[in-house]
Amino acid sequence: MKRSQLQGMVLAKCPHCRQGNLFKYPFWNVKKFDQMYTFCPHCGQRYENEPGFFIGATYVSYALSVGIVLGTAIVLFNFFGDPSAFVYISVAIGLMLVTMPFNFRVARVIYIYLFSGIEYEENPRMITREKEV
Repeated sequence: MKRSQLQGMVLAKCPHCRQGNLFKYPFWNVKKFDQMYTFCPHCGQRYENEPGFFIGATYVSYALSVGIVLGTAIVLFNFFGDPSAFVYISVAIGLMLVTMPFNFRVARVIYIYLFSGIEYEENPRMITREKEV
């Protein structure tokens, strides 16, 4: 099944084959939302191409968080009559906590698709896996 890059990103699939999942559990599993496969279950592609690769995803996560805070501020200002600073801070922190699993995953998916250098291959051969330590 051929998927576009956008479909692969939305479904959190491997950037190499767009078939295997990036994450082991769904994002609503709040205890395990951050667990990723080391290798693609479908084609064997290693996701973390160098140690600490996903540290760069924190910049993407930061940008998403800023967007959430700005969106919250705009909605509160325009629709709730400019409430006190405490309301702005409380609502923004609450939304940040609720969207944290989603934000974490979206940041990693965007980062791996844009910066990993992994090219899409329609019918990839299984990549031999390195031994996990």
